[in-house]
Amino acid sequence: MLTEDDCRGLADRLRGAERDRAPIPPLVQERPDLTTAEAYAIQLLNVRRRGGVVVGHKVGLSSRAMQEMMGVDEPDYGHLMADMRLYESEPVDAARYCYPRVEIEVAFLLGADLPGAECTEEDVLAGTEALAPSIELIDSRIEDWKISIADTIADNASSAGFVVGVGRVPPDELDPAGIDAVLYKNDALAARGRSDAVLGNPVTAVAWLARTVAGFGVRLRAGHLIMPGACCRAVDARPGDEFRAVFTGLGEVRLSFAVASA
Repeated sequence: MLTEDDCRGLADRLRGAERDRAPIPPLVQERPDLTTAEAYAIQLLNVRRRGGVVVGHKVGLSSRAMQEMMGVDEPDYGHLMADMRLYESEPVDAARYCYPRVEIEVAFLLGADLPGAECTEEDVLAGTEALAPSIELIDSRIEDWKISIADTIADNASSAGFVVGVGRVPPDELDPAGIDAVLYKNDALAARGRSDAVLGNPVTAVAWLARTVAGFGVRLRAGHLIMPGACCRAVDARPGDEFRAVFTGLGEVRLSFAVASA
């Protein structure tokens, strides 16, 4: 069992890796018995030390294929911070990240607080103001993405940034589980998927999140952005890349990366 000092030391390593863009070996190489509870404690240490405002949460490992690959039977989650917000009009400097990748997701914008431990899918639909097109920028501070479930949880579920498009559709006007999504990279088709890749329905992922974070004394609040998981595989991002995600009935969102300086 890790002590508080042990957790703080591992958190320091992840924080330094993100700050210096210097990936580190998997935490489980040093601590093969690292539990998910300890990993969440490490994540929370760095969220608190980062400061700033929590504007939402993201769900990771929301597809059955990814869960089987990781040897787990449920998703994980991370925090979305205000300073992680990206903009369609501002190219991102890829050099800020270790191994940037993009994922496309149907984001949930909450108009009301969600219940905690008893949250249902009906509660999620009632509390969601709108669905929106989004791209999540994921990154790993672990060398070469060689992550275990404990590694990615400790590393804020490999979260790094997010951008939300202008489209807003109430969930009673569009089936959240029936949205086709296509990702283009530099105008070429890069990935294709559907919103039901997320636990069969992204609403299910949001309800799971509300129940899970309640165990840590956290509530999903009105105004929060919830990213429930990717509609399709992640795609590597490099300097100069331009991405466009198109969601049937929901609109599109773009994210570009600045050309590397000479």
